[in-house]
Formats: sequence, structure tokens, C-alpha cells
Amino acid sequence: MATEPGEGAGSPRVRPGSDLGRRVAQRREELGLTREETAARAGMDPGYLAYVETQAGVLSLEALSGLADALGISVSALLGGGTEQPPGRGSLARSPVLEELPLEECWEKLAAGGVGRVVFSRSEGPEAAPVNYRFVGDSIVFRTAAGGALASVVGGEVAFEVDRIDEARSEGWSILVRGVAEPVTGPQEQQRLREGADPQPWAGGEREVWVRIPLGTISGRRICSGL
Repeated sequence: MATEPGEGAGSPRVRPGSDLGRRVAQRREELGLTREETAARAGMDPGYLAYVETQAGVLSLEALSGLADALGISVSALLGGGTEQPPGRGSLARSPVLEELPLEECWEKLAAGGVGRVVFSRSEGPEAAPVNYRFVGDSIVFRTAAGGALASVVGGEVAFEVDRIDEARSEGWSILVRGVAEPVTGPQEQQRLREGADPQPWAGGEREVWVRIPLGTISGRRICSGL
């Protein structure tokens, strides 16, 4: 079977759609290097480097190591390591632009589901807790543990925030929803959610309290490069 450029036995597979290429391009630009200069340092053809930056294909460990050395970073960093570090440590985007997201785009991004943060008030003060959520109808839906802090928000006003950050480009977006948290208690509705929209909490354990946040107000912002 034919292999893609740079593929070999034991090669880490970097699928199109990852931001490997953007990390390479961003780091190269930070160092003030041309593709030709970077390719020479990495011992690869400039055309292949262009392929890596624009398509993020499958790379061999040798190619990854060469690129990492040429760019002065580790292979782990090139592949997006550093999950223990807080996001947003990258440099400022060139000519950054802050803009509001249209309502339709906010709905579209919320519909993807994933991880968001429930923001609520406690006697100790404001608190935010991350949850795995799904977007069902016009509501945010998540599961939590009985007796926990999130179970206590049912019946109260909360905010829900979701965001995505592109470290390679110092860009990102965030969406804020405000509404009243409601319990999902009907057995049939809970079963329907389990079968079609179960959030599957990463924290595991017994999390059988279902909560929905019908959308009250929605606002979204995006920061991107103006170039």
C-alpha cells in the first residue's frame, strides 16, 4: 500500500486538520526564518515544508525531529504538548481584531458540544466548574453528581461559557450564555438523552443528576489577526 510523504514504520500519524502546520509556520515566523532557511536547517525540501505547513500530513519521527531542531523546540511542543500549562502564553497576534460573533455562529459553535464552564454563585463567592456538555434543542445539557456543587445550582441563574484558543496563531473565540438551570427529572427524557446526547463526563463516577440550561441571552466574541 502506498504511503504518504514522510510516512514510515513507527511514524507518529498527524492527520489533516491538526494545527501542526500552523505551529510550524508560527514558530518559523517568530524566528524570522523563510521556508527555504527552515528547510535547510531541517534537512528537507522547501516544497515538502510547504506541504507540512499547509496540509499537516503524516510525518516520520525523523522529519518531526529535524523540524523541532530547526525551530529550536521539542517534538512534544511541535505536536501540541504542554497540556499542564495554562493557555494563552503565546505572543500577541499581529494587528489583533476583536469582533462580536453573529448569533447564528454562536448557535453553530454551541451545537458542536464539548467542554464548557458553568459559572454560579455560592456563599463563599462566585465559582466556575468545567463540564462536558451537549446542545439539545435550545438548551445546554450536562450531568453532575448528586449533592455536589453543580447539583445545587438547579433553580438558580447561572452563566455558561465555552471557548476555543488557537495557540499557534494567538487567536480564539468565546461564547457566554445566561439562563436558569433546570432539572431533567423525567425518566423517558433522561433515557432519550442517554441514547442520543449523553455528555459522558470525563470525571467519571456516579453523575446521574441531569441539568439543562435553556438559552436566555447569548453573546460571543472572537479575536483574530487583522492581516
